[in-house]
Amino acid sequence: MRKITDERLVLRNLKHIKIAYIVQTIGIIFILGFEFFQSGFEGMRDNPLWLVFILTGVVNAYLSMSLSVEHEQIRNPRKSLAMSVLVLAAVAAGTAYLTSNTPNLEGTEGLLLGIILFICGLVPLVYVYRLRVKQQQDAEDE
Repeated sequence: MRKITDERLVLRNLKHIKIAYIVQTIGIIFILGFEFFQSGFEGMRDNPLWLVFILTGVVNAYLSMSLSVEHEQIRNPRKSLAMSVLVLAAVAAGTAYLTSNTPNLEGTEGLLLGIILFICGLVPLVYVYRLRVKQQQDAEDE
């Protein structure tokens, strides 16, 4: 199979992939919705399509991040990362504090939730930072 070099055909192919992705996502949502009404939230989460749906959403979010980084004009990626990490730490600490003060929960559960929230938030921040640094290096090389 030859590689498509005509830009119009590449664009049309991308539109077809987009339409197929939309149809697939709608189908998964309908199947999960049916499962939700049949056996509740736990039954829906036991379905393997739930994992596919969540994984597809995460991959789509990371791909969208790489596109949005190319559009923005950040002069200092390190400063932006530091500010984002500070905000993330404040949100994680606030969540940990509020969770630990909730009745029927212990302080260790709040601390664990805060740490997990911080780590899960740190991964995309570092990814965006690396994309920004790479974009800045590519701009300097030109």
